[in-house]
Amino acid sequence: MRKTVLALLTLALCLTACKTNSSLLPSISGKAGEVLVVIEKEDWDGSLGESVRSVMEDEYPYLPMFEPNYTLINVPQGNFIEMFQVHRNIIFFNINPQNQLSGIKIVRDRWASPQIIINIDAFTAREAEEIFKKNQENIINAIEQAERDRVVRNTIRYENREVSARVLPVFGGSVKVPSGYELRKLSHNFAWIEYSKRNSSQGIFIYRYPVEGDDLQMEKIIRKRDQILKNNVPGPDEGSYMKTADYWMPETKYISYRGRQFAQTHGQWDLEGAYMGGPFVSHSFYSPDGTEIIVVEAWVYAPKMNKRQLFRQAESLLYTWEWKKEE
Repeated sequence: MRKTVLALLTLALCLTACKTNSSLLPSISGKAGEVLVVIEKEDWDGSLGESVRSVMEDEYPYLPMFEPNYTLINVPQGNFIEMFQVHRNIIFFNINPQNQLSGIKIVRDRWASPQIIINIDAFTAREAEEIFKKNQENIINAIEQAERDRVVRNTIRYENREVSARVLPVFGGSVKVPSGYELRKLSHNFAWIEYSKRNSSQGIFIYRYPVEGDDLQMEKIIRKRDQILKNNVPGPDEGSYMKTADYWMPETKYISYRGRQFAQTHGQWDLEGAYMGGPFVSHSFYSPDGTEIIVVEAWVYAPKMNKRQLFRQAESLLYTWEWKKEE
């Protein structure tokens, strides 16, 4: 694996995290992907608001059509009453020349659980904008992680344990999936798990292949992916099969996440010989003995539908991977 490892969700030193006793708090409100921005109207309509919107409503990456990263809701401080305080994601701008300090702080589970609040204190709107811009990557990462953790939390609560029980002995590890997901196919080197509804599908693949050198480079990851999916994922028409779309250049990043290291590859899939497609993301990593590459992959098929939340949900399941515990 490349020596350069990108740390996912590394917070800047200027950020601090606080947490209260979440067991006594009400559940969060708001839809997945929503962010409540508490800011005065003149600042929301001015340069500060434009900066917030340009970052938070920027294009969600790797989707075939434009969708924003987040859906924003603006509330002035005077209207920030109890019904808004329990929202899942809050960015709170406290702009006041009488403030004692300026800076940014992350607070978790203050009014509800599981909640994340980004507090930005500043003396002026211009300073608030500078603080926001300086920390925009950390802000996005913190909210994205909170959204992911909520999916994982609900997955564990409503887990379909039968799936992991069958996958674990074959691969020596497994992801967790919630109820609704079913195991469609399982062999010695390939597993296909899927949640199908009338107008959409969210899928997980797990597969492996022997280590041969340069295994975590993008070209090798895609080449192996196409070989394995051709043999295991047929399309609806005779002779059709899933493959990596050649109209979209995949992208691989090297991630260190909570003690695990993997190559994360985003791209688009389509069908050879048929008209279907959508986004995918895979995590490729070494087996414990270093002899195999294990790949867990999430994909979505949702024609004529927004895909942001479906993809975010499916991708979050990849982070539940656990190796079989020693007896």
